[in-house]
Amino acid sequence: MSLRPGIAAAAPFLFLMADIAPAAQTNAPEAPKTAIKLTTVAKGLENPWALEFLPDGRMLVTEKPGRLRVIETDGKLGNPINGVPEVMAQGQGGLLDVALANDYATSGRIFLSYSEPRGKGENGTSVASAKLVLSADGGGLEDLKVIFRQQPSYNGKLHFGSRIVVTPDDKLFVTVGERSDVKTRVEAQNPKNHLGKIIYITADGAPGADKPAQDGWDPLIWSIGHRNVQGAALDPATGKLWTLEHGPQGGDELNQPERGKNYGWPVITYGIEYSGGPVGEGISAKEGLEQPVYYWKPSIATSSLLLYTGDLFPAWKGNFLVGALKDMQVQRLVMKDGAVVQHEVLARDLGERVRDLKQGPDGAVYLVTDDGGRIVRMAPQ
Repeated sequence: MSLRPGIAAAAPFLFLMADIAPAAQTNAPEAPKTAIKLTTVAKGLENPWALEFLPDGRMLVTEKPGRLRVIETDGKLGNPINGVPEVMAQGQGGLLDVALANDYATSGRIFLSYSEPRGKGENGTSVASAKLVLSADGGGLEDLKVIFRQQPSYNGKLHFGSRIVVTPDDKLFVTVGERSDVKTRVEAQNPKNHLGKIIYITADGAPGADKPAQDGWDPLIWSIGHRNVQGAALDPATGKLWTLEHGPQGGDELNQPERGKNYGWPVITYGIEYSGGPVGEGISAKEGLEQPVYYWKPSIATSSLLLYTGDLFPAWKGNFLVGALKDMQVQRLVMKDGAVVQHEVLARDLGERVRDLKQGPDGAVYLVTDDGGRIVRMAPQ
């Protein structure tokens, strides 16, 4: 790995604000319980990572070892789709997120994120676009093009981030981790590279904005100071991006990242090292660094974020649903004026790590379980 200079250049940005933001919110009161029913709709997957619904109601699913397949409406698994790019399927790496282009119904265009092997043992998060051509035997990807490569590459197996959010105007938000190690995590503060950042690009990989978010920033960067964002969702009412930051030991975060701002990692955090010691100076606030909207302590190991808009759960409209890996559950966050006012723990007895959440065309919520290899439908009891 060759890290470019730039942390020193970023330092003035860290201290522009005169005041430290108010402390973040945590431990919201419990919301009234919702009676739910969980039903397995598909099984037999190997470490599924992401799900997207196709216009005809079938599901497109990634499996971390490097497979993309369609699940029929009756739950039958389709054959692996040909033409998927090579992935580094070790640790947290592999074939990760999948998203449909806005014009998928006519273009067949999809986006895939994955940990790309790059020689000399190095790798990094990449995003490719391709045309999905389905057939009875599975189908394949055509015209595949890599539109983003996280730089610099690194020899590691952790913190690839890797959620893709497609905006109504055909731009992409891509989350990329800081690769976990002490020598790379500090690069989350460096606005000249892609470690620990949220990326904003066009569907062809060009910068999503006309000029960099701050002077001296890489033009692809939306915001800096992120650890490992694994959940991301766009609020259709406001157009704002919301994200889930997977924290260290404690300190998972819900953020509403704004362009050109710094979200603090690893300078500030509400978590601690897995060894039990402090991260850096052990502080949770500093001038010029943004506070999360909400945080979890202890950590639940947040994975995926869904803003619910359906009619099947009327009381959930406008609420966030959060998948949890370590705690093997879903949390519902009741939102009011941009703040979390209540929370509810759902699917507590699932017993499997929740990797992804998607709202189905029927208004139900579909859970992707990592270790269980299932798609589970959550509906009212």
